[in-house]
Amino acid sequence: MSGVPRVPLILGLAGLIPFIWGALTYLNDDLHAWGTQTIGARFVGPYVQLFYGSVILSFMSGVLWGFATKTSGSRATVFYTLSVLPALWAFFKTGGGPISAGINLMYGFAGLLVLDAIFAYWRLTPVWWLRLRVTLTAIVIACLAVGVYL
Repeated sequence: MSGVPRVPLILGLAGLIPFIWGALTYLNDDLHAWGTQTIGARFVGPYVQLFYGSVILSFMSGVLWGFATKTSGSRATVFYTLSVLPALWAFFKTGGGPISAGINLMYGFAGLLVLDAIFAYWRLTPVWWLRLRVTLTAIVIACLAVGVYL
């Protein structure tokens, strides 16, 4: 992660905790039981991943919106429109049960990475942005896959 500023790197990695925790509590029954008893059923297994994943997709829409402010005219219209897609995806595609919601979040984060690449291509993001986003997205999708495919 060379070139990624320390604070965004630390906060980005910290943002992975609910995804990793969800995967670990899905894979380990004892950890799941402890987590359920200690912090509640909503904060273990795929449930924490699904809720938090929806929140993060919505948050990332806001981040992209901020990048869109660097444009003007018809180009701004395109980038503002693109920026709201992750939040709309989370809103419309995370119902219907944990498996379909998990799959749709995986697609949502993959789509977000495509948007990150588009925004980076148009030089609307910091130069290190895509490097950070590729790593974070790969970990998020891997963690969501635990709840979907195992």
